[in-house]
Formats: sequence, structure tokens, C-alpha cells
Amino acid sequence: MSAHCHDHACSSSNARELARDPGWRRVLWIALIANAAMFGVELWAGWQAESAALLADAIDFAGDAINYGLSLAVLGLAAIWASRVAWLKGWMMGLYGLSVLAYAGRLAWVGSTPEPATMGVIGVLALVVNVAVALLLYRYRGGDANAQSVWLCSRNDAIGNAMVVLAALGVFGTGTAWPDLIVATVMAGLGVSAAVRVVGQARHELKAHAQAA
Repeated sequence: MSAHCHDHACSSSNARELARDPGWRRVLWIALIANAAMFGVELWAGWQAESAALLADAIDFAGDAINYGLSLAVLGLAAIWASRVAWLKGWMMGLYGLSVLAYAGRLAWVGSTPEPATMGVIGVLALVVNVAVALLLYRYRGGDANAQSVWLCSRNDAIGNAMVVLAALGVFGTGTAWPDLIVATVMAGLGVSAAVRVVGQARHELKAHAQAA
């Protein structure tokens, strides 16, 4: 499937192909379960370690679990519903990015320093999980806006996890919270940039659906 699929017929065809592909449904279920489990792990670890980066990643895991659930819900429905869900998911990704920025600002104001050992261990675990999910989703990255948003979420998560591990090393080396806060801010930027891309493609698809109606 082409990553440059921009017309109504192509997006509709992609949606139908995915709905008939049992591998796509299976991958979505695996991703949903993995993200829901990691949300619980990182939420607990983030509070224990007082790490903005870990808590940002925990929120991201929760949002992704919801995203995968929504993607499962629209399988087999008309293509316009997949585009509508992609539009909603794009806004969720953007709000996630803004919420991370706000939380990082709060921690910077308070001045607490996170626990680097917990950050490192949980960051590595999250990276392993997200790389595995990203590899499963890789073949579907060129689908419609809905499938593309799922791939972008997984890709950004893996990048974010690697950055959390680097932040843990930075906190350990400097004894300050700034590496943690910087990584949290960069992760927020990834979320916002991905949101802009997904919302833009979803709007294009919704416009095409309206013109074809």
C-alpha cells in the first residue's frame, strides 16, 4: 500500500483491505494489551521516581491503548468512520503533547530530582515493548490516516523510550532534573508534530468522502 495515497478511492480501498486482513486485527489486539499493561507499570514507576519523562510516557501508553481500541472498533465500518477516528486520534496526540509540556513546567518549578535507576530500568522495558509493537505495525505504515496514526504512535513511542533511557543517564551523571525535563519536552514536540500530520491527512480524507457523497 502506498504511503502517498491521497484520493478517496485509494483511502477507501486501503480501509477495506485492512478490515479483511486478520493480521491487522491481531496486531492491534497485541498493541492494545501491551500498551495498557505498560501504562500501569510506567504510571507507578513515574510517581515513585518523580520523573516527568516516565509519566509522560505513561500518559502516552494510555492514549495509544485507547487509539488501538478505536482502530479495532472501526474495522469493517465505512471508510469515513476510519477517517473520523483518525481525526479524533490526531487531536488526542496533540493534547497529550500539550499536557506533557504543562507537567514538565510544573516539575521544573517545584525543582524535584527524579530517581535515575528506576527511570533506566522502566525505560528499557518500555523500549523493548514498543520496538516489538513497531515492528509488527511496520508493514501497515502506508495505509489510510487511521493506520498511519497507529504506526506514528508506535514509532514515536520507541523514540521516546530511547530518550527516557538517555535522560536517566543524564540525571545520574548531572544530579539534576534537567535531562528528564528536556526529554519530556522533546517527547511532547513529537506528539504535537505527529498530531498535525494525522489531522491533516484525516481532513483530506474527510473532504474527499464529502465530495464523493
